[in-house]
Amino acid sequence: MDNKSSAFPLTETEDPNQLEPVSEARSSPLLRKPPKRSVEPESLLTAEDVAKRLNVSTDWVWDHSSRKKPLLPVIRMGDGTLRYRASGIEMFIDEHERLTALRRRTG
Repeated sequence: MDNKSSAFPLTETEDPNQLEPVSEARSSPLLRKPPKRSVEPESLLTAEDVAKRLNVSTDWVWDHSSRKKPLLPVIRMGDGTLRYRASGIEMFIDEHERLTALRRRTG
């Protein structure tokens, strides 16, 4: 292998036989492992679970998962099913409680 055919030209002091090959796994950002989560992953809720938590119908949950406001935070699975994080639903409740309180003060 000469210096002209290399993707990265060698300097005069580098010996091509002394260089360490770079593996594809180390060089490609697409092949890196994702960072490990330090917390246990939470289970996902169904539309029925969310409806019970919010005391609404499942139709309301489905409508507010896609086209109506307020929009629920949803995860769309590959087969078309909808799933929700319990923490996302709790944040939704907290946010709307805060907005309701603000409207009362300013209204």
